[in-house]
Amino acid sequence: MKKYISLILATAIFFFSNCNNRQSSSSDPSVSAAEFSKKMAELPDAPIIDVRTPGEFAQGHLKNALNYDITSNSFENQIASLDKLKPVLVYCMSGNRSSSAVSFMQSNGFKEVYELSGGMMKWRTANLPETTDVATKLAGMSKQQFDNLMVTDKLVLIDYYADWCAPCKKMKPYLDEISKDMADKVVVVRINADDSRELCKELKIDAIPILQIYKNKTLIWTNTGFIEKAVVIKHLK
Repeated sequence: MKKYISLILATAIFFFSNCNNRQSSSSDPSVSAAEFSKKMAELPDAPIIDVRTPGEFAQGHLKNALNYDITSNSFENQIASLDKLKPVLVYCMSGNRSSSAVSFMQSNGFKEVYELSGGMMKWRTANLPETTDVATKLAGMSKQQFDNLMVTDKLVLIDYYADWCAPCKKMKPYLDEISKDMADKVVVVRINADDSRELCKELKIDAIPILQIYKNKTLIWTNTGFIEKAVVIKHLK
């Protein structure tokens, strides 16, 4: 009987010890709103990455945050520009997108990432400060990256869009079809006008949606506003 009791106690101690070890070795980057705010103060040089859409960002964000939209084509390049050995703070609206962003960053070698648990919803519930003043430039496609896209023997169809633009959303399905069905002779590039403001300013893009066709680095056709697929196909032939 004593041996039986001793075995139970030993098993319990072993299990408890292992549980404690698992908890202490946890690499969960998620922190509460209060802790996230504290990290911002403790790490003033750490980049604060908002992975929401530009429209959400414009409605309110953390001070000095950079808008790296996780749904944009430029997201991976933007993340790659950060120093993997230094702390990074990440958040979104409710935590789903920031969780995906953190997983991506950790799998790509980032050593110290802190995620705002519950995102802006928890931040606002905690009555913590936010701003609508964009103090930093929104990261997006650069002119150099744009010029590099023109180095091809195919036609380049540029689509300037925004997440909140209804005509843009209506045109997206057929642009995806063109990208697939005409891949042998057409390259389709979608540029988010909200997070590529400097590029749009330089290229004098002042409305959306705008479609443009380039051939041998030369603009040969442009259209502003909604347009049917058949018309676009006609100009690509």
